[in-house]
Amino acid sequence: MGRQAPAFVAVAWQDAVVPAFQRSPFAVRGWCPDAWRPMMAGDGLILRVKPRHARLLRSEVELLCELAARFGNGAIDLTNRANLQIRGLREADMAQALALLVEQGLVDADPERERRRNVLVAPDWTPGDETGRLAGELMARLHELPELPGKIGFAIDLGAVPVLTEASADFRLERASDGAILLRFDGRETGVPVCADEAADRILELARWFAVSGAMAAGRARRYEGPLPDWANGTSRPAPSRAPLLSGAHVRGLPFGRTEAPALSRLMAATGAQALRVTPWRALVTEGGDTDAVEGFLTDPADPRLAADACPGALACPQATVETRALAERLAPHVSGRLHVSGCAKGCARGRAADVAITGRDGAFDLAFQARAGDPPVLSGLTPERLLAHFGAN
Repeated sequence: MGRQAPAFVAVAWQDAVVPAFQRSPFAVRGWCPDAWRPMMAGDGLILRVKPRHARLLRSEVELLCELAARFGNGAIDLTNRANLQIRGLREADMAQALALLVEQGLVDADPERERRRNVLVAPDWTPGDETGRLAGELMARLHELPELPGKIGFAIDLGAVPVLTEASADFRLERASDGAILLRFDGRETGVPVCADEAADRILELARWFAVSGAMAAGRARRYEGPLPDWANGTSRPAPSRAPLLSGAHVRGLPFGRTEAPALSRLMAATGAQALRVTPWRALVTEGGDTDAVEGFLTDPADPRLAADACPGALACPQATVETRALAERLAPHVSGRLHVSGCAKGCARGRAADVAITGRDGAFDLAFQARAGDPPVLSGLTPERLLAHFGAN
C-alpha cells in the first residue's frame, strides 16, 4: 500500500475496529484477536499476526520485534494456532502499528480477509509440495467463505504423515492411511478422499455447508455430533500422526509460548537464520544458520516445560484470578504427561484435554485429570502450596 497505508489504516481503525475491544473484558467472546480486532488484556491490547504459510522472513521478524519494543511491552507470544501476538499496546499506537504491518504484507489491508485467514499450515512444508500449494490456493479464495464463527479454522497438513492432528482446526486436509488426500471434519475419526485439483473446492464446500446447516450452532466442528452431507461421509482414516516437531538442530522451544523482543532479535542475529517457521507447539524453527544454544530458548526436547501449557494468568489477563506460569514451571518436572494450568475456565492455552488440568477459580485452584480447563474437579479450592505438595514439588 506504500504511503497510503497510514491514512487508510487510521480511518479503518476508527470506523470499524475500536468497538471490538471496548466490550467488557470479562466475557467469553468466541473469537480470537487479530491485527484489526485487538483484544484488551490486563497488560494492554493484544495484536495478533498470522504468518502466511507459517513462515516469516528475517526482515519480518525484525519488524515484529521493533513494534513490540516500540508500541508494546516487549512481550511476544506464540499461540497454539501458530500465530504471534504483540502484547501491551496502547489504543493511541494501534493505527501506526497497523500501518507498518499492512505495508510489509504481514496483515491484510482488508479487515474481513484478515479475520478469515485462520489457516494452519504444517510447518515442515517445502516449496512446491501439496501442503504449500493447497494452503496458498485456500488463502487466495477466503473471500468465498460465508460468515463463520470467529474461532473456525482450517488445517493443511499434507506431509507423509499428519502432524497437526492435535492442533486447533475445524476443517482438515491431511494425509490418509493409503497416501491419498483426506478431507476430514474435526472430531470425526474418518473422512473422504479428494483429489488435489478439487481439494480447495471441497474444503470450501464443507465450510459453506457448516454455515447454512444447524451445525454452526455448535460453534466448532468437534462439538457438532449430527450428520454430515452425504458426499462428506467417508470411511478413510488419516495416517498415524507424527509427534510434534519439538526436536532438531534448528528447533527452539519457548517456555509457555512467551519470548521477549530483544531475545527474538538475538536469536535471529546469533544464528544468522534468514527465515523462521512458527509452529502450534510453542516452538520456532530457524531456517539455516548456526545451531548454537541461545539464552531464553529451549533445545532439549525432554525439557518438561515443553509438555506444559499455561496462559498468562493474573495480572496479564483480567479474567484470571491466579498466577499460572511460575506454578506450571515448578510443577512440570513432577507431572507425568501433559500439564495445563489455566487462569480461568476458558482454557485459552489449551482447548483439548490434558493429563493434569489445573484451573484457577476465585483465587484458588481446581485439580482434574484427563480433563479440560473448567471440567469437574477431583479436588478444589487448593492453594499453590497444597498443589505443589500433592505432586511432591515442595
